[in-house]
Amino acid sequence: MKNLENKVAIITGGNSGIGYATAAEFVSKGAKVIVTGRNKESLVKAETELGVTGIVSDQSDLKSIDNLVAEVKAKFGKVDILFLNAGVASFAPVDSASEEHYDSIMNINVKGVYFTVQKVLPILNDGGSIIFNTSINAHVGMPNSSVYAASKAAVLSLNRVFATELAPRKIRVNAVSPGPVETPLYGKLGLEKAEVEGFGAILGEKILLKRFGQSSEIANTVRFLASDDASFITGTEIVVDGGLTVNAVV
Repeated sequence: MKNLENKVAIITGGNSGIGYATAAEFVSKGAKVIVTGRNKESLVKAETELGVTGIVSDQSDLKSIDNLVAEVKAKFGKVDILFLNAGVASFAPVDSASEEHYDSIMNINVKGVYFTVQKVLPILNDGGSIIFNTSINAHVGMPNSSVYAASKAAVLSLNRVFATELAPRKIRVNAVSPGPVETPLYGKLGLEKAEVEGFGAILGEKILLKRFGQSSEIANTVRFLASDDASFITGTEIVVDGGLTVNAVV
């Protein structure tokens, strides 16, 4: 069933990982999809493979967000779905974290997300859907993740406030918080393949379902929240982590 038929969706950071999988899922359900990213080559690849529209955009740059909105408005008029997926993850202990480390994460994960919502609102249809990609890191207290975790906790706060503010327009606002997912992100953290596999084996024992998630599984949750199947859900966070955060075994 194509339950996103005739819907127009923006997916930030839609050229890889969860964003790419969500773009594929949205297209399969009938949506017209715009994906953003900073890498032109990967956007062209997504356009070719998925039949989406790729737009180069840097979420940390407010002028770039303005340009994105102007281009989407010119090509599509209005949109129905905004999936705020773009973000960065890097880690440092509190005793040595730099200002640059802090700013690089907060500028993209919080400031960029906030102003993307603000600037897209004029072209977002009443009755539309906003979905944030957050993280269980906002809850679990993982060492060295303080700034990243704080950025995702901030977005969860925005999720609740925006749901209240946008309710008069019937715009639903929700968040998806993935646990460990097999995405290219782990390669971007500077870890060797053996380190990633070792980390995965250890972490896998903490996950009730004994495996990492797949990007497609997160995409299915996002698609549900974007569709009319979730018409009475707003201001909520759905945790998709294979049971990691409820596992009492330490």
